[in-house]
Amino acid sequence: MGVVVSALMFGSCDSYLDETPDNRTEVDSKDKISKLLVTAYPKNNFQMIAEFASDNIDDNGSKYSPYTRFLSDAWEWKDTKEEDNDSEQNLWDACYSAIAAANLALESIDKLGNPEDLNPQRGEALICRAYSHFVLSYIFCNTWTEAGKDKELGIPYMKATEKTVSPTYERGTLGSVYENIAEDIEAGLPLISDDAYSVPKYHFNRSAAYAFATRFFLYYGKYDRAIECANQVLGSNPTSVLRDWQSYGKLDRNKMIQPNAYFDADDKANLLIYDTYSTWGRYCYPASINEKYTHNETIAKTETCQSTGVWGSSSVLYHQAANYSDIPKCIMRKVGQYFEYTDVAAGVGYVHTLVNAFNTDGVLLDRAEAYALKGDFAKSIADMQVFENNYTKSKVVLSEDVINNFYDNIEYYTAEKPTIKKELNPTFALPKGSDNLIQFILYARRILTLDEGLRWGDIKRYGIEVRHRIVENNTVLVVDSLMKDDPRRAIQIPYNVMTAGLKANPRNK
Repeated sequence: MGVVVSALMFGSCDSYLDETPDNRTEVDSKDKISKLLVTAYPKNNFQMIAEFASDNIDDNGSKYSPYTRFLSDAWEWKDTKEEDNDSEQNLWDACYSAIAAANLALESIDKLGNPEDLNPQRGEALICRAYSHFVLSYIFCNTWTEAGKDKELGIPYMKATEKTVSPTYERGTLGSVYENIAEDIEAGLPLISDDAYSVPKYHFNRSAAYAFATRFFLYYGKYDRAIECANQVLGSNPTSVLRDWQSYGKLDRNKMIQPNAYFDADDKANLLIYDTYSTWGRYCYPASINEKYTHNETIAKTETCQSTGVWGSSSVLYHQAANYSDIPKCIMRKVGQYFEYTDVAAGVGYVHTLVNAFNTDGVLLDRAEAYALKGDFAKSIADMQVFENNYTKSKVVLSEDVINNFYDNIEYYTAEKPTIKKELNPTFALPKGSDNLIQFILYARRILTLDEGLRWGDIKRYGIEVRHRIVENNTVLVVDSLMKDDPRRAIQIPYNVMTAGLKANPRNK
């Protein structure tokens, strides 16, 4: 199904202008609008870009060659011209294509007189439009701050389908982008209805929409609103809606058994799942593909899923990482590859990676962080206790003293002596005495979301500095550092977009 595609998709905009779904048939019915909204979710994802930019990936040395030039550029924080399934260009195009579909749905609803029975479709379109703009800002902009909101570059916020040839766009400010996202979210939330979908988990159902709102308002510094939205997802008994990690951990880690379970639409924890064209699931697979840049045993044992936390050693985690003697990967089996054959006999087709965009475990950690940033440590720790009890078999009873005693006895990370504790340099003020609790929440989220690109958001928001290292023969060499004020924290917009006239992200000379 085609959609009116924004000229922001600079590479091939002219051929798309003024096309409508189904070979220019009008979107003039509830059924057609509902089908159109299936295309209002990005068909590419940000996970590989964000993971490679983060502190979750090392270079495993000269023994291994880069799988593609794009992967090298991504890990080296370079402004790249390389093309790849997971490239900045494809992500940009996918998001603006999804936005165009959402805008066409909204315009079609308006043409039909905005009837009440189309409220669920209007709500979904508004939330989808907000989400794709949020993804674009997550990758291509700096983090939102009160001080910088009117200075930082945004991305063009599209509220209508493009109807002119060769329009010009301005990036505006990140502040204006966030204002528009908030407006779309608040307008869309009350309209969402789960009854509108045959499989709600493949759409912005009510819980998924509130989960997105939770994350957005946390990033926006609106902590009370984030908590309100999280409460809509978690209810009065959060444990009842979390993933059963104990059962998940007992599943076979071979083949696709755990990944298939992770993306099960019937799992109460999963809120929104969507499909993308991506090879990222292949890199997260226990195979000798992309062995040079990986989440390796060094990171795992000192910083992430095989390190010791407040809850004890990594042996208490229900979901255990998999190590391999013949490949330098330490993998939490979640993200997997799915192959769509276009010619079975020839063995050719498309590689897909599913995105578990929102789930209840993530919402619980978002709420815990919002409570901590409000200074309500008791409620934050209560949420972390729920998380610990569900994610681990640890018997540690959490308290401020327990958390502080643990982190006060850990040295801050250095590349040569890595630990789970990294300097936090946020541009916003942390409540007095919250540093160790925030460290714990970020640590838990880093493990929970390995391979899913969300560590990058924490790195940006908290000004965490990143050392990209070559780890080889028991030696560590830092080859580049991403400091707290490094402009490369905003990934460069695609080369074709820059050459078409949109302002580039600034870079140090």
